[in-house]
Amino acid sequence: MGATREAGDAGFDVLIACAFSFDAHSADFTKLGNIPVLKARMNADLHMANDLKNTGAGNLFVIFGEPDIEIQPLDNQQIQVKLNGVDVFRPQSGEVESSGADGIACWFIDTDYNEESFFVRHAYFLGASDPYKSLKTTLKAEIDELAWESLNSDTSRSFPKPKTGRIAVKVINHLGDEVMKVFSVE
Repeated sequence: MGATREAGDAGFDVLIACAFSFDAHSADFTKLGNIPVLKARMNADLHMANDLKNTGAGNLFVIFGEPDIEIQPLDNQQIQVKLNGVDVFRPQSGEVESSGADGIACWFIDTDYNEESFFVRHAYFLGASDPYKSLKTTLKAEIDELAWESLNSDTSRSFPKPKTGRIAVKVINHLGDEVMKVFSVE
């Protein structure tokens, strides 16, 4: 908050906060007064910057937007989550790219988020190529195709409304960038 006040006093239009990760509460802090706060997740490769060869194709700073989520109420106090996509700001071009589910490698739901720790209760794996084939090859085993289909989805299986009144959704793109967003569910 202090940095945002300082940015406002100095006449800046925006504050960009850079970090290797952000906690769930930071998603609620998007502006202070008229100053928008953008969160730029730094790639962990920055820890090894001197050890990595500079190829010019790096993705060291990414502003990874919040996931576009729909929480769908169902019968019997059940809900379902639909992941529509996520936005990523590319500092190299200055463009915001909106990606659908194809831009997401995997996503997870904590169906009863307690604000202390994220517990994966649902896991889903998407992908631009055929992740089912890749998984079979990697594991060198047959996989139950119906079970896999339930995990290869942009729509979750149904689950009871959370006792805490909150769920958290974590999204990871193909570059390993991740974002988590907490949602109130009544």
